[in-house]
Amino acid sequence: MKRLLGATLVILFVSSQGGVARSDDSDPKSILDKAIRALGGEEKLRNAEMATWKVKETITFSANSQIKLQATVQGLDRYRSEFQGEFSGKSIKGVNVLNGKKGWRKVNDAKTENDERTVANRKRWESWHLSPPRLLPLKDQGFKIAPGGEQRVADRLAVGIKATGPDSKDFTLYFDQQSGLPVKLVAKILGSGGDQPVQEWTYIYSDYKDFEGIKRPTKIKCKREGKDFWNAEVTEFNVLDKVDPQTFAEPA
Repeated sequence: MKRLLGATLVILFVSSQGGVARSDDSDPKSILDKAIRALGGEEKLRNAEMATWKVKETITFSANSQIKLQATVQGLDRYRSEFQGEFSGKSIKGVNVLNGKKGWRKVNDAKTENDERTVANRKRWESWHLSPPRLLPLKDQGFKIAPGGEQRVADRLAVGIKATGPDSKDFTLYFDQQSGLPVKLVAKILGSGGDQPVQEWTYIYSDYKDFEGIKRPTKIKCKREGKDFWNAEVTEFNVLDKVDPQTFAEPA
């Protein structure tokens, strides 16, 4: 009888510990902390708020469209990308700039200044979705996080968190359950020019590599409304000590 009771207590203890583990697996704060550690730790990520990277993009919805892009970011509201390549068989060259409450877009010789609505959209689209996942702001810049459910991403179980920003807009990030690395982001945002209706955009992150002690995905797949939109390969990523303010000036 004592053996049976002892065995029963062991089973109950193990079961309760397993229950706690499963609870932690779905707790958004625990998921976020695990992901931050997986990417390199809070100190390294905080030091990477100023960074630059290079990307090769293939626009999958348009034939023969190859783009090379170099981006520089400072915080969540300063961003500059310079791009060149071919789009639908035509050569293009341009720049996108976000500088606080102002923004500009220049393609070849045509330049436009972004209105307030487009600037707000670009803060979400460029500062978050075009760059690799940035997690620290989810902890300390007015974001609210909640459980985002589970799903399989690339045949692996991923756990999600739903993040709602100060602008009341939300998106869902999924993390590999084992490694903790971000593997998918889903958000409803305007098109890249800000002149399209709200659509669901999905980003799949893979092939993580170490850059100066920080892990970043080197392959990103983007879908718009469930259809392939572009694929990207990150070829360089560098943390910056400082950024020249003129980087985010209005394009000439």
